[in-house]
Amino acid sequence: MSTAYTITLQNCAFFARHGVHDEEEFLGQRFFVDAELDVIAGDALESDSIDDTVNYGIAFTVIEEIVTGKRRYLIEALALDIAKGLCEKFPQITRAKITVRKPNAPVPGVLDFVQVSVEHFV
Repeated sequence: MSTAYTITLQNCAFFARHGVHDEEEFLGQRFFVDAELDVIAGDALESDSIDDTVNYGIAFTVIEEIVTGKRRYLIEALALDIAKGLCEKFPQITRAKITVRKPNAPVPGVLDFVQVSVEHFV
C-alpha cells in the first residue's frame, strides 16, 4: 500500500518580463504562481526526513529560476515549464498543477488579474 500527499506553494511572487507585447518585456511586472504538487510518499512520512520529500524551499527556487529566466510570450507556456521543471527535479511528484496570475495583463477593461492553470501528469 502506498501513501500520497499534496504540497501547495501559494502566491509565490516574482518580477519578470513575460508577454506578447514589447512594452511587457521592457517594463516587466509581477507574476504570481501557485504550485499544487501530488507526491508519492515513499519513506518520507515514516522517516520524517526532508531528504525523502519535496523540499519546498528548493521547489520555490526552481519556480523562481524558471519565472525570472527566459521570456515566454504565453503564461500557459510558463506554467507548463514550471510543472515540467518541478517534476524533473522531484521524481516523486505525480501531478503538478501550476497556476500563473498576471495582474497587469494588457486587457481593455478593468480586472484583478488574468490567470491560467496547467496540470502536468507524470
